[in-house]
Amino acid sequence: MAAPENALNLPLIAIVIDDVGVSPRRVDAVLSLPAPVTLAVLPYAPHAARVAAAASASGHEILLHLPMESASGTDPGPQALLGSLSAEAFNQRLHWNLVQFKGYIGVNNHMGSLLTQNQDAMHGLHAVLRQRGLMFLDSRTGPRTVAGAIGRSMGVPVVERDIFLDNIISAENIRAQLLKTEDAARRTGFAIAIGHPHDATLAELRQWAQEAEARGFRLVPLSAMLNARRRLDSAALTGE
Repeated sequence: MAAPENALNLPLIAIVIDDVGVSPRRVDAVLSLPAPVTLAVLPYAPHAARVAAAASASGHEILLHLPMESASGTDPGPQALLGSLSAEAFNQRLHWNLVQFKGYIGVNNHMGSLLTQNQDAMHGLHAVLRQRGLMFLDSRTGPRTVAGAIGRSMGVPVVERDIFLDNIISAENIRAQLLKTEDAARRTGFAIAIGHPHDATLAELRQWAQEAEARGFRLVPLSAMLNARRRLDSAALTGE
């Protein structure tokens, strides 16, 4: 979807909700969020294609929430990308994930703290994303991720998560993380926060979104961050 007009040049905030579709009872609640919120749909979720279509029909941008290997050993789910896979098996699993539904603008990693450290795997992933014209959101689930750097070096449009909203699931913590998101947006002109379809997260986001512009921010779909990121990179290169 097109980004809302920003005549006041407000700092931009993109909110991404991960794990959409894995809890069918929460799908309607997620779809009722303000449309600038971007939804990341798990490809193995029940009725993933139907959920993605409903999200698009509700005006949301959607991502494919790609399951990847975690350093903790936690199971990322069926058809996850693993570092131990052969190149052929890796590409077969990647293709399976990418064809589960349509209409997504890009992908972000579900878990992936181990795989996003793997340079060969990230080169293989980004070669396919570049071929398909997809963007990549590095959820930054581990401190050693090379996913964003490799994607940018290969010409894939890349943005990176700034804040996790709900690693601690409480209204107080989520409000505090939204304030950190605002602080990040004030510093650079934009910020990306990731949350999950927990009841507390959805409730806090609905309240916050109603007040965002009055607080001096503009809520935008994730794709709007690509131009913001390019402007920041350009300013860094020119020394402005």
